[in-house]
Amino acid sequence: MSIKITKEAALEYHAQLPAGKLGIHATKPLETQYDLSLAYSPGVAFACQAIAEDKRQVYTYTAKSNLVAVISNGTAILGLGNLGPEAAKPVMEGKSILLKKFAGIDSFDIEIDATDPSDVVHIIKALAPTFGGINLEDFKAPECFEIEQELKKQLSIPVMHDDQHGTAMIAGAALKNALLLVNKKIGDVQVVMNGAGAGAIACAKLIIALGVKREYIVMCDSQGVIRKDREGLEGAKTEFATDRPVYTLAEALKGADVFLGLSKGNVLQPEGIRSMAEWPIVFALANPNPEIDYDLALSVRKDIIMATGRSDYPNQINNVLGFPYIFRGALDVWATAINEEMKLAVVEALVELAQKPVPDQVKKIYGLTSIEFGPTYLLPKPFDKRLITTVAPAVAQAAIKSGVAQKDIQDWEAYKNYLRRYVETA
Repeated sequence: MSIKITKEAALEYHAQLPAGKLGIHATKPLETQYDLSLAYSPGVAFACQAIAEDKRQVYTYTAKSNLVAVISNGTAILGLGNLGPEAAKPVMEGKSILLKKFAGIDSFDIEIDATDPSDVVHIIKALAPTFGGINLEDFKAPECFEIEQELKKQLSIPVMHDDQHGTAMIAGAALKNALLLVNKKIGDVQVVMNGAGAGAIACAKLIIALGVKREYIVMCDSQGVIRKDREGLEGAKTEFATDRPVYTLAEALKGADVFLGLSKGNVLQPEGIRSMAEWPIVFALANPNPEIDYDLALSVRKDIIMATGRSDYPNQINNVLGFPYIFRGALDVWATAINEEMKLAVVEALVELAQKPVPDQVKKIYGLTSIEFGPTYLLPKPFDKRLITTVAPAVAQAAIKSGVAQKDIQDWEAYKNYLRRYVETA
């Protein structure tokens, strides 16, 4: 089902009063003098004292246990570039309502006027006591790596730069299912990556964790193949420099099993796809225009398995399949971090859910009579209500097993029933 979005429709949507996409509502009654006394003075003092005696009680007596900050400085907005913090606000509001819609998580969007990594870290660290988690968004590379790394070191709440890890988790799940369909082992495939920014580096690291051999990855940037003999090579790119005798994207693609693009539109030529191995897997994730047009790619190779970042084509690599549920699971066990085990749990949960029969309700939402695991259905649909009861518990379990949870869950069926209330009332 193709959906065309016009500029006029989008601007009208955002301008409808109240402007924007986000608001605040009270979660407790405030109708009587008694309510007022409980909510504010004198009743609130008892909650303050309880938290002062044991800081973990802030999760019990405040909204911290269900509150995430969505933070950006606007230096890498979608595919639009550095437009500044004010221009980042529509995206951050959007991220916030997705957290609410799909996982029942409240959030504040925070746009900060700072670009120096040390300043950004200082600001966010000062704000952190308010929140149960921090979702970093649209920070440009390479600064985003330093910002996330430093915040993880200094804070005891989950921190995740979704542009990196969200894309990586969803792309990783799609890759595992695509490889299953073409009967290729993940440890055998040759991967070509186009793009070397935050998302690409995170994707590379995650697919290695899933079983791709580091030496089987060739990464390209705007200068061509990232080679070990390149002068001035530094930062995260050095981890993926190759000494293979290939210099261009076209050369790297010859015989490759997988193309993973996180770069810019229309840089992948039909000849490159023709030169790939049998049953090529092409993930062209540049937005709004993929590295190669979806229909063009399918006309070039009938055996291709294709994914993009767009909602109007099959197999959208959509971060909404991951970030609401990884934060949901993390918040529910009072996690102190989001670690590799939790990210891999998201991947495996999505892999398994995509292979299960799709409920009629989901087919109806998407106007389809049939949705089955296969080349055009590698991932669950975003409006599949099973996501919250599949992915969030997997994340919570991984947090508990890996030792970053401060709260245990004993009855997992009861927990799933608790989670269902978020999507049933959304």
